[in-house]
Amino acid sequence: QVQLVDSGGNLVQPGGSLRLSCVASGFTLDYYAIGWFRQAPGKEREGVLCATSTFGVTYGADFVKGRFTISRDNGKNTAYLQMDDLKPEDTAVYYCATFKNPYVCSLAPSEASSWGQGTQVTVSS
Repeated sequence: QVQLVDSGGNLVQPGGSLRLSCVASGFTLDYYAIGWFRQAPGKEREGVLCATSTFGVTYGADFVKGRFTISRDNGKNTAYLQMDDLKPEDTAVYYCATFKNPYVCSLAPSEASSWGQGTQVTVSS
């Protein structure tokens, strides 16, 4: 059974950093594409970053602008979203996800198949 568990969200000041974690179980994360999405209050869920297996290909939303990166620890079957230079508009619940085509990543939420439960990121002074 595929399961994803997000964690690492917190309250952080503008300009600060956070690292979110996505622990996978029921499959070997290294073989699959992984994506991060977010949903702010009153807004639709949107794609943040996604990467194919072994991070051969990575796609990011325009608002990322080099501030966010994906990494993974295969030994821990865990993916990470490193977020730097955070802005108040980054406030949202963040979710990791796998995809309907497990080898192709997308920033479209409709292409995701399994989701983590979400972790709250709040950027405020």
